[in-house]
Amino acid sequence: MLDINKIRNNKEEIKKSLLTRMKEDAFNLDEIIVLDDKRKELLTKAEQLKAERNKNSKTKPTLEVIAQMKKIGEDIKEMDSIVRQTEETLKEKLWRLPNMPLGDVPVGKDERANVVLRKVGKIPKFSFRAKDHLEIGEALNILDVKRAAKLSGSRFGYFKREAAFLEFALVQFIFAKATKRGFVPIVPPVLIKPEVMKGMGYVDTPEDLAERYYLEKDELFLVGSSEQSIGGLHAGETFEEGELPNRVIAFSTCFRKEAGSYGKDTRGILRVHQFDKVELFSFCHPDKSKEEHSILVDFEESLWKALKIPYQLVQLSTGDMSRPSASTMDIEAWLPGQNRYREVSSASNTTDFQARRLNIRYKNKNGKLEPLHMLNATGFPIGRTIIAILENYQQEDGSVAIPKVLQKYTGFKAIKPRTK
Repeated sequence: MLDINKIRNNKEEIKKSLLTRMKEDAFNLDEIIVLDDKRKELLTKAEQLKAERNKNSKTKPTLEVIAQMKKIGEDIKEMDSIVRQTEETLKEKLWRLPNMPLGDVPVGKDERANVVLRKVGKIPKFSFRAKDHLEIGEALNILDVKRAAKLSGSRFGYFKREAAFLEFALVQFIFAKATKRGFVPIVPPVLIKPEVMKGMGYVDTPEDLAERYYLEKDELFLVGSSEQSIGGLHAGETFEEGELPNRVIAFSTCFRKEAGSYGKDTRGILRVHQFDKVELFSFCHPDKSKEEHSILVDFEESLWKALKIPYQLVQLSTGDMSRPSASTMDIEAWLPGQNRYREVSSASNTTDFQARRLNIRYKNKNGKLEPLHMLNATGFPIGRTIIAILENYQQEDGSVAIPKVLQKYTGFKAIKPRTK
């Protein structure tokens, strides 16, 4: 949520910024300012009525005074109701606005305006035809989408045998690496209340809502990404300035309907309804969030360098970022089976957008409470990371080598074909 005072004091600048993400007829800052003026006026009138009630309560309770007190009480009740309605309307209009992109974010309507910042690693050249992850996984009997389809429908898969060990090897590897850097490990709930999901900014539009699994009877959302339950961890709480940054690493299963991807990436497990993920999160001081963003991106890159998988770092344009994000960097790993880079990790600085909605603050040096900044970054999307390993480490004899950094966690150096 944007700061109403910033909107009031920097209306034209904010309008120009929002126009890089929204159509002009999708928002009206003047209307928001008028609503805020009305809210303030109503609050003043409500306070005046309450002051009058307090004054009369100290006088002799004559019939006339009692009648006045009753009338004032009714007026206060009505005024409070109007104030609540006005505040709710203002809040809804503010919540429809996406975050303001930072100044260095490339402007564009979609992913075509994204900027590749660097490419890292050497793309492998095989002396044989490179297979994709599904062909490799089925031949090794470690990936099964056919039986998953019988059980659950399309866009699901089983990890079997060595693939299951590989998942937990990835989790152990990143948790060990992150905790050495001060990240606190957690395993969060995967069902969260609507107010938390809304606070995180992932159900503001029909398109966002269409991606979510909602249990109507229980009034709970299944998380679509691990950060949705991490961000709510400190909802309504206040940090001391010295406690920042507060960094978390979490493992959870995530769920997405993939409503906007009909017919897209249907082969294998690249785009599925259920996937496991390791997420990095940081609650930090507003003055440090750009630096914190770089720290998270550097950590993400260190993971893919350790796996020795080629990747490119991409800065997303204004039109390709999620609504809560003010700046997003993606890592796209090279997939030989597709002969292209595909997104595997994303790191976003949401500035104070989510913190305002969730009322997460810090106490500054002067004792004033202010919204902090929140950032999230993908550690490993387990499925896509396994895809990248299978395709980049495939061998001519049908086996798949295991990245050296994972071997102490898997207990084996390769996944070998089984003799029938």
